[in-house]
Amino acid sequence: MEANIAIPSDGKNTWDGGGVRPFGASYGKMMMWFFIVSDALTFSGFLAAYGLTRFKFIDSWPIADEVFTHIPFIHGEFPMYYVAFMTFVLIFSSVTMVLAVDAGHKMQKNKVAWYMFATIIGGLIFVGSQAWEWNTFIKGSYGAVKTTDGKILQFARDGKQIALSDFVVGNRMDSRVEHTRKNGLWWNSGETLPQYSVAQVTASYKADPTIQIRSEQINLDKKKKIILSREKGLAELTKGKMVVEGANLKVNEYGNTIFADFFFFITGFHGFHVFSGILINIIIFFNVILGTYEKRGHYEMVEKVGLYWHFVDLVWVFVFTFFYLV
Repeated sequence: MEANIAIPSDGKNTWDGGGVRPFGASYGKMMMWFFIVSDALTFSGFLAAYGLTRFKFIDSWPIADEVFTHIPFIHGEFPMYYVAFMTFVLIFSSVTMVLAVDAGHKMQKNKVAWYMFATIIGGLIFVGSQAWEWNTFIKGSYGAVKTTDGKILQFARDGKQIALSDFVVGNRMDSRVEHTRKNGLWWNSGETLPQYSVAQVTASYKADPTIQIRSEQINLDKKKKIILSREKGLAELTKGKMVVEGANLKVNEYGNTIFADFFFFITGFHGFHVFSGILINIIIFFNVILGTYEKRGHYEMVEKVGLYWHFVDLVWVFVFTFFYLV
């Protein structure tokens, strides 16, 4: 049995004008919507997995206000300030993209170019800020000790977290030599050695009675890390396995390692989307300057990339909410 396919009498493709366009959209915009819907489902799956994992380890999950506290060139206690700035920049770039699309509808070439340029600058600031944030997160802020049973021990004075350098006496005492390109015939990058050893941390803790140990466990009522007694803290510290500085896919000075895994994966995946959008915007920006869309008689390409850019902004709102606010 053969299928009967209705073909317009003028022989044109239905989407090219022989029939009614779905939702009045062109083929290109319709395909962009298909991509956005599929990508939205992908991000939804990632965020759902993050939410379920966090709920499972809610009593040991790092507190965002204690993790993201720095501003470039001013390392201090400014919880969430810089992340809020990044969010503002990305949302503002969405506004300039709207203005570019509107100018395109009015065939105002110069305005389209300037608004596209502003959008690109906003995207670059966001990606650069995210790279700085990654670097800060990887290097760490305070340092901690990981025990043989996988617990993370942080240090505090008067209930406020402090860095290892604030109380540990002496320099690196480890007898190992860090493996670098200069000291090996067959070179492979070695594991970066911590600034202090567990023995140094333990000795300094014993010598200073003002030092307290914070467990990775959280008091859910107060939403603060539990501070151990001196005796309990020393008992946990004697099980110290290694000094942890910063966060990676194996260890995390801020608490549960899975937090770092999700942070790198989801924010990295979103950052890749923003970076891709910047590249596309740059290409379209130069096409605008060259008058490509003026010759075509429309700026639909600007509108299509605008849909993608708004989607990236919307996804960041959810990532920001899940990782930093909730």
